Amino acid sequence: MAVFDLPGWTALAPALILAATAMALFVFDSVSPHSSNRSLLAGTAAGGSLASMVVAVWFITAGVGTPTIDGGLGEIGILSDQFVIDQLALYFMIVIAIVTALVAVASYDYIAGHAYQAEYYSLIVLAATGMSMMAAANSLVTIFIALELASLPSYALVAILKDNRGSVEGGLKYFLLGALSSAIFVYGISLVYGATGHLQLQNIAAVIEEGGANDYGGLLGLGILMLIGGFAFKTASVPFHFWAPDAYEGAPAPISAFLSSASKAAGFVIAFRVFTEAFPIAATEQLIGLDWTIAFIILAIVTMTVGNFAAATQNNVKRMLAYSSIGHAGYVLIGLAGLTVDGGELVMGAALMHLLVYGFMNTGAFLFVGLAEHWGVGRTFEDYNGLSAQAPIACAALAVFMFSLAGVPPFAGFWSKYFLFTGAIGVGSTAMLLVAAALVINSALSLFYYSRLVKAVLIEEPLADRGALDQPVGLYAAIVVAAVMTVALLAGFGPIADAATDAAAAALA
Repeated sequence: MAVFDLPGWTALAPALILAATAMALFVFDSVSPHSSNRSLLAGTAAGGSLASMVVAVWFITAGVGTPTIDGGLGEIGILSDQFVIDQLALYFMIVIAIVTALVAVASYDYIAGHAYQAEYYSLIVLAATGMSMMAAANSLVTIFIALELASLPSYALVAILKDNRGSVEGGLKYFLLGALSSAIFVYGISLVYGATGHLQLQNIAAVIEEGGANDYGGLLGLGILMLIGGFAFKTASVPFHFWAPDAYEGAPAPISAFLSSASKAAGFVIAFRVFTEAFPIAATEQLIGLDWTIAFIILAIVTMTVGNFAAATQNNVKRMLAYSSIGHAGYVLIGLAGLTVDGGELVMGAALMHLLVYGFMNTGAFLFVGLAEHWGVGRTFEDYNGLSAQAPIACAALAVFMFSLAGVPPFAGFWSKYFLFTGAIGVGSTAMLLVAAALVINSALSLFYYSRLVKAVLIEEPLADRGALDQPVGLYAAIVVAAVMTVALLAGFGPIADAATDAAAAALA
């Protein structure tokens, strides 16, 4: 049956498939609570994620979200446009599904012997469901509900290693700061509603452009500031980043990969949608007296700088990756900082490209840490010395991830940063030239600590004899797939760039 013959609600199929998968895992756990059938559990989670990705790709190729003037089927609104399926939503649903599948496969080995296997997988897929719903949410209320659906399972996943003090501590910090950020975010929603009388994004924009909120400029400005705070927490942007290093270090490595890739992408999609749809730049500036892109310019520069300088001082590999993920949040913020009255689809499209590439290379890097933890390797750079002698394939994959994260050509990470740089330069303002300069400087700095890890595994002599290392199938498969895709994206970067730019252009239209 063709896409346009299906009922309208089926446009949410990528998210609904994930929800059904989570429910299936819950039912399995209810029927067989003491089962440790890892193959069935991991296979179900990964299969549901891949099915979600396939449906999202099918929708894109069928023209869902493509403007009708270009021969597509246009946007599909659900529940009176509380959810909207467009190119932006489908693009991020694909990113989230890919990361979820990789994490599910890697977890097959990582949590072997864990007491809460079914709960673990169901929480992962349930969080992914919330993230996919965030991609399609078109109202501040549905955005908040989807955000909480993604956040609550994430808190539990970070703290799921109950006998590990670091896991419990990281989960508690994540939960407490998450509760605070949710309060700030929902208070911002209430202020925006009080100023405009609407929660749906397009209606908020219409009121602002028509002058209906002229008497409430200060109220609206404070509401926007609080929304930015909520988004900054979800994306681990400075100054709401303090939870990330402890949460990522304490969590199981696959969960660290999941949060730093999929959760970050979900946080950015709601930021992109809210600020491109609800707050038109010129009208909002006239009302509140300030261009909101200035806030993102400052956030971008400070976040990438703090993240990279903090990462450069770490001796713990997992914390280094945690801080580097904060730096990458700063890079993606360029997509919001570079928006102008005339558009900005190129710089926003570059941010979307970077999030897709980042989904592979960052997930793969954290999964390598999970592999090292599986082997009982220590946490510091020195503990990784000489690993290539015993695990050449995994260490070659790590080198791909590190150099791609640093933006070394010809890897995919270089091209996404290149497009971010050219997009920032193309805006032409002095502030965006500073952002572009900060991108170059911080990328050069990141090469120091990324190459330090590559040097440790490839060149340095091991400090002690580790004995034979096993080759866990799930972790190895996920790492190799992530590395292959990081390289293979080079061949298909043209279509990826087109898809990202089209999604950005549709959001800004």
